Amino acid sequence: MGEQAVIDSERMEYVMRQSLSSGGHDSIGDGMCVVEAVSYIAGEPWTDSPRCVCPVIAAFLRNWNDSLPSDAERDRLLKPLIQVIVGTRSTPEVEHRRATMAADWLIRVQTPAWLRAAKLEQQAAALEALPEITDSALCTSLMPTLQAVRSDAAAAWDAAWAAAGGAAGGAARAAARAAAGDAAWDAAGAAAWDAAWAAARAAAWDAAGDALAPVVTRLQASASDLVRAMAEVRS
Repeated sequence: MGEQAVIDSERMEYVMRQSLSSGGHDSIGDGMCVVEAVSYIAGEPWTDSPRCVCPVIAAFLRNWNDSLPSDAERDRLLKPLIQVIVGTRSTPEVEHRRATMAADWLIRVQTPAWLRAAKLEQQAAALEALPEITDSALCTSLMPTLQAVRSDAAAAWDAAWAAAGGAAGGAARAAARAAAGDAAWDAAGAAAWDAAWAAARAAAWDAAGDALAPVVTRLQASASDLVRAMAEVRS
């Protein structure tokens, strides 16, 4: 069953007047990330793992929160999701479904976007053509394609990582890790991560940022849609 939670309207108003910040904090006086803000408005003990929030969603948002380049970006992108994720704690089955949604986003949405930014059109198309991941058992059957993409693009990974920079990396990392050891990550991670997470080399972002801004914008919107979609899964 979902965790019951009541939003304190006064606390919510206070949160909306403040800025979100990166990292963990000892108390709201020290600052807050997006999931710490949820613990506060829900009246829970201060934490970045609120009882009322699905751990898959919380993991995704913690990483996305910390990957964004400024508090202003955190406020713009993440504040609208605060009320959305309250009360999303549910059953293991629902958590598993949300984890597969995150894995699917990583493999079929986020990865191809960065591969295309690196001019790896064929590899991007191969991942986009994969069937939707609706269960972790499906990941095993996807491994040949994932491994082929990894192999075919091996010489271009540096370009892919440079293209991705750090701008949306946290959201991708969270998508892959959201299940915290779930079979979806175990099966897909090794191959998909090399293809999707080349972006961690943020040094190239300064030079490529303007050109890649549209990719970042699309992925940010897509990540927001993913969080909302995961929150809507209730059974």
